[in-house]
Amino acid sequence: MSTKSPSTLTVNRRALVIALVVVAILLATVLVGGEAYARHQVSQCISSQFEKDMGSKIDVSFGPKPMLITWIDGKVGQVKVDSADSKFGPAVGMVVHARFNNVEVSDNGRTAGTIGSSSADVTWGNDGIRETLGGLVSDVKSSASSGMLTLDVLGGIAQLQVKPQIKNGVVEVETMSAALLGVGLPTDLVSGIVDVFTQSLQSYPLGLKPTEVKVTDNGIAVQLAGGRTELPAAQGNNNASC
Repeated sequence: MSTKSPSTLTVNRRALVIALVVVAILLATVLVGGEAYARHQVSQCISSQFEKDMGSKIDVSFGPKPMLITWIDGKVGQVKVDSADSKFGPAVGMVVHARFNNVEVSDNGRTAGTIGSSSADVTWGNDGIRETLGGLVSDVKSSASSGMLTLDVLGGIAQLQVKPQIKNGVVEVETMSAALLGVGLPTDLVSGIVDVFTQSLQSYPLGLKPTEVKVTDNGIAVQLAGGRTELPAAQGNNNASC
């Protein structure tokens, strides 16, 4: 009966260890590479879907769940979205930081998905407000202490003071004063400006609704929240799979 020498057993064990190490390295490389690829693909897919409603390029980040698993089951626990120049309705230059929870996508993002719940912080600076309101408004100033915005109209010879408030679940912009050299401004002119202002603060995507609005010294800050809602299908995402 033959027995292997100690030196032979040592060599065999060493070969086994080396083989296991090589396999582990290869497996780790595949997993890391696969995770990076899956993260890229899922990011593209979800970005495309969110951009459809947010009207601008966005940055997305995800929770701790591995994207390889998301790639298989289409479920993302948390998506954080940042946009520096969103356009909600007529509004220009809104900055958005949003979080969407329990996101599900299907059919590689080509069909509508769902969002479980959401929240967002929106800031709208005075320059963006002025640009949105058009040529009649030459300057916008805001005051946190008064909670009002002052709009210079017709080159500054007239002023319009407004105050945004939440009423019946939407933001309404109320005219507090309007004067042209001490005389009241024409009603049509005032209502036209206020209507655009109001529409800009009522047009939010993906089921988000205002829960708080406040005037700051730099513009307006709005907090939003949303429940379960539909995530629209991505557009032109042939190269983006979820």
